[in-house]
Amino acid sequence: MRKISADKVYPVIGQTIENGVLVIDNEGKILEVGKRADYKEDELEIYQGILVPGFVNTHCHLELSHMKGKIQSGTGLIPFISNVVKHRKVPQEEIMEAIALADEEMYNEGIVAVGDISNQKDTFEVKQKSKMRYYTFVEMFDFLQDEKAQEAFDGYKEVYDSLEEASHLKKSCVPHAPYSVSTSLFRKINDINGVGNKTVSIHNQETPPENDLFLKKTGDFLSFYSNFGISLDGFESTRRPSIHYALANMNPGCRTIFVHNTLSTAADIRFAHAWSGKVYWATCPNANLYIENRLPDYSAFLDNNAKMTIGTDSLTSNWQLSILEEMKTILKYQSFLTFESVLEWATLNGAKALGFDKELGSFSIGKTPGINLLIREQGREEFSINHTKVQRLA
Repeated sequence: MRKISADKVYPVIGQTIENGVLVIDNEGKILEVGKRADYKEDELEIYQGILVPGFVNTHCHLELSHMKGKIQSGTGLIPFISNVVKHRKVPQEEIMEAIALADEEMYNEGIVAVGDISNQKDTFEVKQKSKMRYYTFVEMFDFLQDEKAQEAFDGYKEVYDSLEEASHLKKSCVPHAPYSVSTSLFRKINDINGVGNKTVSIHNQETPPENDLFLKKTGDFLSFYSNFGISLDGFESTRRPSIHYALANMNPGCRTIFVHNTLSTAADIRFAHAWSGKVYWATCPNANLYIENRLPDYSAFLDNNAKMTIGTDSLTSNWQLSILEEMKTILKYQSFLTFESVLEWATLNGAKALGFDKELGSFSIGKTPGINLLIREQGREEFSINHTKVQRLA
């Protein structure tokens, strides 16, 4: 048993506790949440800083970790995707080493669970041994080619079947993005996930050409597909933003994480909320700045009571895999947001989105959420979230 105390404890559910105490068992389960005055000082581990639950990363591409520093920033999404395709094939030993290091980096950054995109099997060995929970999203796409849907599905189904679920591992099949998944492939994804307790994710409204394609069948995706020898002659514009196409083809019974959303409007958000009460919105601010140099309109999400979560994306499109750094970026550019609200995105909301909230997300008695200490950077006299680092305590 440990009794851990710090200047402040942020339970996420409940009020902030000055000089708070967390009592945990040997497995890290929360037994008591209290105040320092109620305990003997010599039985406490006392730290300067604030205690927060373990972070939940709802969007990552662990299998792309070997591309760190290889893709130029600021290119926009379509050139970025093209560059990723060019750099995917490297020696397998290099890929596996990078995956293991990225998994360790996230753990050391206080992350306790990850929603991870997988197109291949490369990450599965590391996930089986990881000290974090993973929800693996086996991502499928057929480039809007209905006639290719079965072939694409069969290939990704083999990947899906090769991952064995465990107490710390969940999985589902997911569509890549509205601009890359046909209606036929959407149906196959829905069928395999069924009506059970599943989470799915989809990249959404990350770049202007995505909406251009669906609104007017114009824009850079036409030339992008043409360069790969793919015809969009059979595709018809829907004359509505791309998210409408996704919602028309997805299962509202699943928890659904829309990822990036840099161009999502208040009207898009309201439409999604009317479609299902199980909608979550993952923001990956550092990746958005890396790729498109833009951020979502966070006020539109707040005004519509959106359930926000935070992701890191991959080391291909980010400088690190740290939810704390994502929080710093959000609060730096969006001064109307509070630390407490963004902390909820990074913990409880993420745990709910991945279906891990019975164990993670808050300092609630009976949970084993992980314990992070946020401490001042050296040389800083006052605490500021923008000048902190994370130390994992449990």
